[in-house]
Amino acid sequence: MTGWHASDPVVAGYADGSLPEPDAWSLDKHLESCAACAARVSRAVRETAAGAVLAQVRQEVLDAAPSPVAARRAARPRAGAAARATRVLWAAGPAVRGAWTAAVLLVAAGAVALAYGGALPAARPWLLALAPVVPVTGVALSYGPHADPLHEIVAATPSAGLRLVLTRTAAVLAVSLPLLTLAGAVLPSSGAPGAAAWLLPGLALTLACLALAGWTGVRAATAVIAGGWLCAVLGPALAAPGGRLTARVTERLSACLDGAPAQGGWAAAAVVCAAVLAVRRCAHPLLEKR
Repeated sequence: MTGWHASDPVVAGYADGSLPEPDAWSLDKHLESCAACAARVSRAVRETAAGAVLAQVRQEVLDAAPSPVAARRAARPRAGAAARATRVLWAAGPAVRGAWTAAVLLVAAGAVALAYGGALPAARPWLLALAPVVPVTGVALSYGPHADPLHEIVAATPSAGLRLVLTRTAAVLAVSLPLLTLAGAVLPSSGAPGAAAWLLPGLALTLACLALAGWTGVRAATAVIAGGWLCAVLGPALAAPGGRLTARVTERLSACLDGAPAQGGWAAAAVVCAAVLAVRRCAHPLLEKR
């Protein structure tokens, strides 16, 4: 800013096109940084014959254009629903593709095949022993650079961290819970707990994994939770003397899963883990880097 402003004759000559070209070019440059002179030139142009034509064109354009508010209201629902669906599918994608889905199918189909075509008719206890760690493992395999080629980009977005892990956890549970429960339902009971007895433990262990991940990261939490479950169920069965191993596993599972006290304990554990997860939600911004 130099403090210089165009004189009234210069402004009037610029507006009606009578100003010499060198002076007009100089004023063009001045108008880029001087709002006061730009406003004076605008007023001068509106007072010429061209100003009336410009005003008429402007009004016709405004009359023909749709209302901005109406256009936004008409476009928002469809665009919003489509965008939300796309974001959810994209966010859940790594959780339901790859080796984990094949592993879930293998566990379910393998148990049925062993029960009806193999030498293990009492396959349900083994399925119930493995089922709670399947969603826990799926959570660990669905988030991180090993699961998503675009993870570096994803980790830099506001949705990274706990929010994205919860989205993919929901996808993991949506696949594993019905599939493994259905497989358990078609297997002979052989004294084992019901096919749905693992659902609450599976949910509690998954929430415990997410809550622990706030301190250790997802993969370390998965190793601790899944390993702890397998040691708690299979360790005593393997160490107990005498009898068939399947019978000992069945007895151990009955102690862990059967009855209202056991299921109530798992429900309480799930609530506590969910509360911890909610309280420490800010501790999950970059789980995969721990």
